[in-house]
Amino acid sequence: MSQRKKRTFRIEKDLLGEKRVPSTVYYGVQTLRAMENFDISGVPISHYPDLIRGLAIVKLAAARANHQVGNLSRKVLRGIEAACADLLDGKLHDEFQVDVFQGGAGTSTNMAANEVIANRALEHMGHRKGEYEFCDPHDHVNLAQSTNDAYPSALHIAAILGNERLIEELERLILSFRRKGRTFARIIKMGRTQLQDAVPMTLGQEFEAFARTLEEEVHAMKIVQNALCETNMGGTAIGTGLNAPRGYAKACARHLSRIMKREIRLSANLIEATQDTQAYVLYAGVLKAISIKLSKVCNDLRLLSSGPRAGLYEINLPPKQPGSSIMPGKVNPVIPEVVNQVCYKIIGNDLAVTLAAEAGQLQLNVMEPVIASCIFESQMLLTRASKTLREHCIDGITANEAICRGFVERSIGLVTALNPIIGYEKSTELAATALKSGKGIIELIRERKLLTERQIKEVLDPSVMTGQLPARRTRRSTR
Repeated sequence: MSQRKKRTFRIEKDLLGEKRVPSTVYYGVQTLRAMENFDISGVPISHYPDLIRGLAIVKLAAARANHQVGNLSRKVLRGIEAACADLLDGKLHDEFQVDVFQGGAGTSTNMAANEVIANRALEHMGHRKGEYEFCDPHDHVNLAQSTNDAYPSALHIAAILGNERLIEELERLILSFRRKGRTFARIIKMGRTQLQDAVPMTLGQEFEAFARTLEEEVHAMKIVQNALCETNMGGTAIGTGLNAPRGYAKACARHLSRIMKREIRLSANLIEATQDTQAYVLYAGVLKAISIKLSKVCNDLRLLSSGPRAGLYEINLPPKQPGSSIMPGKVNPVIPEVVNQVCYKIIGNDLAVTLAAEAGQLQLNVMEPVIASCIFESQMLLTRASKTLREHCIDGITANEAICRGFVERSIGLVTALNPIIGYEKSTELAATALKSGKGIIELIRERKLLTERQIKEVLDPSVMTGQLPARRTRRSTR
């Protein structure tokens, strides 16, 4: 019987004293304390890889800026660069076990990055974990920084990474709607306002409108991203730049721009930037806006596919699973339903961001961890929901063309096209008669000889009423 390998520890110390840290882990004493203190959500930082990459990018830019101004040796720089490269490659993310909900304005997250990077850098430099005299979490990795500039800068960078990936997924979804718009371009159906018959349109126009409404919000996401392309690095504790050498702040912004391959601007007023969280408010707002629209689209898909015998049944959603444990044959619109729920969560996250931003006091907002949690959760959920909706629903939608046309032919809404010909009063009376008698509008027109067959064809041509063909000028009837 083999003996279990004995667990070994290294001793680390901080302000509160010494503590045993498992010798195999890359995090250190401050991260370990935070893990013990914040058993809140059960969601560790490792669930948000963009945040870890954002931290790595900030620490990498800071190390290069410190080396540039003569604060950091080339040997230590190389070790930090190698450690940050590991994080950017997705390595060691499971070392970030601090809960996303934490006190301390993000200090625990910042220190987790400092400790993991320092210990990994030590290995690249040929030393053992914990030999901080060669690369220290504070004196080297966190050099010329405070949590109050490094953490929000990392959040901005992470939000940019997640936003660009989210936009790519949303644009795929928009393209899927647009393809369906072309496929359904010749299928005539009734438009509806207030759930009542309105005037004819095509199913293609309906799906193109879905694409366009989402496209407008994606455009807003691209614009608002500009607010995230700003850093307060070099402001340190409250924005005065204490302990940051001359030239460091501008150098750090330049290195961030090079790493990100896009312009990252240094804030014009570092004191204001250190306490300000408005960029998150704006960004959470655009996530809410597109969620509102996406949820409305999903509501429409559920209505259009309702039935099959007692609903609209104009489209078929791909059947994904049996819909009931008691009703045989029932299939539910489960994909739009789950997307609806994601949208509700994102809308709620926007409110949390709003309240957290308002809670800032004096030179710092300590509520940034919950802002970060809401932003990254919303990005993740919306990215996955958009992909799920596209792959499991939109791409597989088919149309019930005969049902769509039948609604048009029976609809009283056709009478709207008669307004310019027979007048509003006669059109209203005709609609009332059709509703009471159950007869169609065209049937009544023929009975009363209100229009000639040629006029009927011209005025009530669905292609004209949907705007796909120019309307012919028909003389007003005097009958």
